Amino acid sequence: MTYYVYMIKTISGKSNKTYVGYSNNLKKRLDNHNNNKGAKSTKGHKWKIIFKKKFMSKSSAMSYEYFLKKNKYLRKKISNSI
Repeated sequence: MTYYVYMIKTISGKSNKTYVGYSNNLKKRLDNHNNNKGAKSTKGHKWKIIFKKKFMSKSSAMSYEYFLKKNKYLRKKISNSI
């Protein structure tokens, strides 16, 4: 099965937030975030995908997700490149 690590960014409101996660179905996951059914920290905002990376195993995706979540410099670099 294919997994993706993704980063989403707010497209509405005054805040400029990002969120990192992983999923095997990006469209469904983004729909969940945008319909207040995603992670608690994403509720109340509209989101767009600004980064995605494909992995062939869940463990690889989870490892990269953890790395990206903790790497503020890389997250800011990705966010500002859009």
